Amino acid sequence: MGINDLAKRAESGAKVAGAMPQLFGTITISDGISMGTEGMKYSLVSREVIADSIETVCNGQSMDGVLAIGGCDKNMPGAMIAIARLNIPAVFVYGGTIKPGHYNGKDLTVVSAFEAVGEYSAGKLPEADLLEIERRSCPGAGSCGGMYTANTMSSAFEAMGMSLMYSSTMAAEDAEKAESAEKSAQTLVEAIRKQILPRQLITRQSIENAISVIMAIGGSTNAVLHFLAIAHAAGVELKLDDFEAIRARVPVLCDLKPSGRYVATDLHQAGGIPQVMKMLLVNNLLHGDCLTVTGQTIAEVLAEVPESPRSDQDVIRSWNNPIYPEGHLGILRGNLATEGSVAKLTGIKKRSIAGPARVFESEEACLDAILAKQIQAGDVLVIRYEGPKGGPGMREMLAPTSAIIGAGLGDSVGLITDGRFSGGTYGMVVGHVAPEAFVGGTIAFVQEGDPITIDADARLLQVHVSDQELAQRRANWQPPQPRYTKGVLAKYVQAGFF
Repeated sequence: MGINDLAKRAESGAKVAGAMPQLFGTITISDGISMGTEGMKYSLVSREVIADSIETVCNGQSMDGVLAIGGCDKNMPGAMIAIARLNIPAVFVYGGTIKPGHYNGKDLTVVSAFEAVGEYSAGKLPEADLLEIERRSCPGAGSCGGMYTANTMSSAFEAMGMSLMYSSTMAAEDAEKAESAEKSAQTLVEAIRKQILPRQLITRQSIENAISVIMAIGGSTNAVLHFLAIAHAAGVELKLDDFEAIRARVPVLCDLKPSGRYVATDLHQAGGIPQVMKMLLVNNLLHGDCLTVTGQTIAEVLAEVPESPRSDQDVIRSWNNPIYPEGHLGILRGNLATEGSVAKLTGIKKRSIAGPARVFESEEACLDAILAKQIQAGDVLVIRYEGPKGGPGMREMLAPTSAIIGAGLGDSVGLITDGRFSGGTYGMVVGHVAPEAFVGGTIAFVQEGDPITIDADARLLQVHVSDQELAQRRANWQPPQPRYTKGVLAKYVQAGFF
């Protein structure tokens, strides 16, 4: 909603700095509109369309540099993938976070509305309160307010040196956001003059910095698949297990939604991403010699930032009092995920769950069962054929996970899927299960009632069925017909982006 105004402000800043800017746009998908519908299958696909669009215009028009402005989950990594491919001077400008809504003394975000549906369906919330939460959850412009995917990616881009310091947590509606956009354009013009190129900034070390910050702030599971794609575009080797290695050494320092108390605007007031970065730097968990788009190193731009957070706030914890001693994004493996899966390991009371499988062939079927009160404590929900190829498009399972939380089952019900999750999801949930069901991953052979174990500490995802029985089920399995045979979704399946 506010991005065009930022673009105009950046345009004027570029002109003042001596450049001749040309504005152009690309498509985007609002996950808040498409969530839980067939339209959500286009969300992750849009990342590739956006990257292709930006690359096409910049190379087709021989642009000297690019300032990309994004404010939702997929246009941000889409822009960064394009920037990495193009390797012309670039800066990313975040559209800004939304300010929280308020009702009954609580801060609200978009996820509050999804969880309220679950509470209402479970008979725990009056309809009048449901309507008020819905009306108040999104009070103005900006991306979803917790440490969900948009704020996660903006924070990571700042940590990677591709955005100006403090810019990733500014509110969309505040004057400083527009001022930062203008300054970003001036910084880009200087980067063009100095030929500071993205692949000098997007390196193995700077990506490690970004992942370390993601762990410290409790960021979204989507960051895993986005950074694998960004690294690939930049020619940087990055593997799934690299996230696990960084998780083991970086504590969670910030008390942020979805599982914590605060939103991104609170983090901004507490010192923002530079404060978190400085804490990581002084504890040898950040590469301070990485270059930023300003031409300065990370250590140089953080020189004036205090080593410890202010004592008058509790959004950012002190180093000796973290929320959790280790990072929150775990890579789980086992016979259900031989190529890996991704889970949030924080914000849960039970570190493991073992229970019978409740198998669903789509997100909608699972949500219907939850709202019909057919799910019991101890169940492990399996949502399959929602992967990159099987969906296609790897939808986010925010509706079922929020309904579980709203029904009061967040600590007693597990959920696994070859789809993915919103950054607003928390609980005992495991996504990105690979290989996915559509290509014959083990998740395709799970049957109703099979015992499944999710163990966060052991990073294990296991179905307790013998290898012989699984082999028999595999032999009897027939690959499903593609759900789409024409159009962009069919192209996505055939191209094999993942």
